Amino acid sequence: MFLSLFVRRNSLTSSLRYLTIRGSCSKLFVGGLSYDTNEPVLMNEFEKYGEIIEVKVICDHKSGKSKGYGFVLFDSEEAAASALASMNNQLLEGRNIRVEYAQPKSGLY
Repeated sequence: MFLSLFVRRNSLTSSLRYLTIRGSCSKLFVGGLSYDTNEPVLMNEFEKYGEIIEVKVICDHKSGKSKGYGFVLFDSEEAAASALASMNNQLLEGRNIRVEYAQPKSGLY
């Protein structure tokens, strides 16, 4: 019984630590975007998986051109998980995109 409780406690601690490191489970990083991909295109591709709160394509400050990556924030973890499973390594505007859970910015602490 002690071993069972110990394993469960360690498993829970590891899960919580992973969640803390990973950050929000409803925000996805989308990399490998075409430089022509904009926020409406990204929204259109991801909204079939659930309600989207925000879509952001990161652009260069000077040129205004896309840097080739962005973020999609869903209203639920389930929608984000579904989008990640379905969209990772898929073709979007001629490019294979990479979808992952977003990581918190480093250097904020």
